[in-house]
Amino acid sequence: MVEVGVNGLASCHTPINIASIGDSTSSGSKLRGHAMNVSAAPLPGVLILKPNRFPDVRGFFSETYNKRQLKEAGIDIDFVQDNLTHNGPCLTLRGLHFQNDPFGQAKLLSVPKGTVLDVIVDLRRSSPGFGQHFSIKLSAEKGNQLFIPVGFAHGFITLEPDTLFAYKVSDYYSAEHNTGIRFDDPLLGIDWGADPKLILTSNRDRERPAFDPNKEYFV
Repeated sequence: MVEVGVNGLASCHTPINIASIGDSTSSGSKLRGHAMNVSAAPLPGVLILKPNRFPDVRGFFSETYNKRQLKEAGIDIDFVQDNLTHNGPCLTLRGLHFQNDPFGQAKLLSVPKGTVLDVIVDLRRSSPGFGQHFSIKLSAEKGNQLFIPVGFAHGFITLEPDTLFAYKVSDYYSAEHNTGIRFDDPLLGIDWGADPKLILTSNRDRERPAFDPNKEYFV
């Protein structure tokens, strides 16, 4: 229960033992070297990241981005732009998108609110994973992230209403180089976990070209 107290400030009836909070700065620095777990996904160069959370009675603290630790994990990239999408209805789909070279984008993906099924397709001609896709649930509850290098098409479908999807990119948006492939291409065979008739997406994404296995999207 929340009431408006003195000077219009909200007051809560849940008591908090201030002494139990401790010094979050000192406890955080003790664990700073273990602030993120990194594991390899099935497709080459793709990494699954799980920033650790350090809880107390207030909630938790988490380093969601640490350039030094990412470099140690092999992600030595200068991200130049942060993007955020709000997706109102459940089963909102965006994708599959990418930018052609020389404006190809590596991406670091996360979900500050809600849950998505995130899907990537390997478009690197020289990759053993060319034409293959990988999917993973990203959520605010888990706090997990996905890193994808240049050379992938990317898309997601929301599994909760009012989902926020955030991503860092390694190059700026270029309308001339921005493109994509069909999310429902039968050759890719992606299972979005939803009846296509119930999926909300743009006409542009529905009309994108099919994946061409003979095309060199990226080297």
